[in-house]
Amino acid sequence: MTPTYTPEAFSALFLFGVVTLITPGPNNAMLITSGANFGLRPTLPHLFGIIFGCAVLIFACGLGLAGVFTAFPVLHDVLKWGGGAYLLYLAYRIGTAEGIHGKAAGTKPLTFWQAAAFQFVNPKGWAVALGVVSTYVPAKGYLANLGVAQALMASIGLVTTLIWAAFGVGLRRFLDRPVVLRAFNITMALLLVASLYPLFAELAPKR
Repeated sequence: MTPTYTPEAFSALFLFGVVTLITPGPNNAMLITSGANFGLRPTLPHLFGIIFGCAVLIFACGLGLAGVFTAFPVLHDVLKWGGGAYLLYLAYRIGTAEGIHGKAAGTKPLTFWQAAAFQFVNPKGWAVALGVVSTYVPAKGYLANLGVAQALMASIGLVTTLIWAAFGVGLRRFLDRPVVLRAFNITMALLLVASLYPLFAELAPKR
């Protein structure tokens, strides 16, 4: 089956990918923190896990997982709140990390599979995957177009995640003092919590 993307549709998907993947979110917050605390090489499994997990998520949504959530809304709620709880746990881990190179007890970068699995409880990951499938995959030649969308998003994701991780690595020379590193980690933890604002907003009493 041959892809049927027009130049206009492909350009729209490319722009969507750049905007959604380069902007701050849970993945990018964790990557910059990992780069700053552990360096680029130890962060690479985390980075590639994100890309793999996002590709699988887009594929799953493309094959109809979104329809399952429509039929059984409780499953979406379970993932949404479970993901929020896990993000709070990750924020705690980031905020309590104390040493570059993972010297603090119990601190280490996420593994490939941990990062990949995280995409399924990452609110922004779901928003991106559903946006790709519902808006930017032409119906004619659907499976081939879905493969193109996966490949393009993975390519953009590789560049954007490297940028965020490298930015974190670049900060390492400014974070050699424990008090500065601690302040950085706490700030990134708070930003990660702030990324949950849409979820917290649902708890606000309706007027």
